[in-house]
Amino acid sequence: MNMVSALRPAIVLIVIFTALLGLALPLGFVGVGRAVLPGQAGGSLIERGGTVVGSALIGQTFDGAQYFHPRPSATTDTDPADSTKTIPAPYNASSSGASNMGPTSKALVDRVQADVAALDPGEAAPVVPADAVTTSASGLDPHISPSNAASQVARVAKARNLGADRVQALVAAQTEGRLLGLIGEPRVNVLLLNLALDAAQ
Repeated sequence: MNMVSALRPAIVLIVIFTALLGLALPLGFVGVGRAVLPGQAGGSLIERGGTVVGSALIGQTFDGAQYFHPRPSATTDTDPADSTKTIPAPYNASSSGASNMGPTSKALVDRVQADVAALDPGEAAPVVPADAVTTSASGLDPHISPSNAASQVARVAKARNLGADRVQALVAAQTEGRLLGLIGEPRVNVLLLNLALDAAQ
């Protein structure tokens, strides 16, 4: 038996299994996902007026006192001026990850202290919600805790000239409970909450 005869079955199996497991199976999963759960398979994109405004799965920046703010993001991107360095790029889905800074990191302590100082006075009293000044492991978390949302109600209500009770009711309506009543923590999707605020006005 020559070498080619010995290698032929192995090469044929590699080609077959590559086609099956590397192409057919993933494409099959994508097809089933789009047929059964088209919104989720498409990235849970949210549209308003025919325009995609974001995804329910990925956080994004909201500026201004009239919006609820998401938790900070530690994602980065390549510095356009120097490709050997990175620059902050919040909610960069192509660079998901945490900062990897430990609790003794001076840069982390300085950043958290600056974030606390930048909060509206009502948001920092009596206790700053942890997720108001700490990043998630992915840097893309679209949710904040109900306590973080509650701490922002007064600021948002004042900026929008709405009653705090009305804004708090919107927060309550957008609060998601634990999965099956057991898994995870209650949470508020910031994008959906801010869209509900815009719709309320």
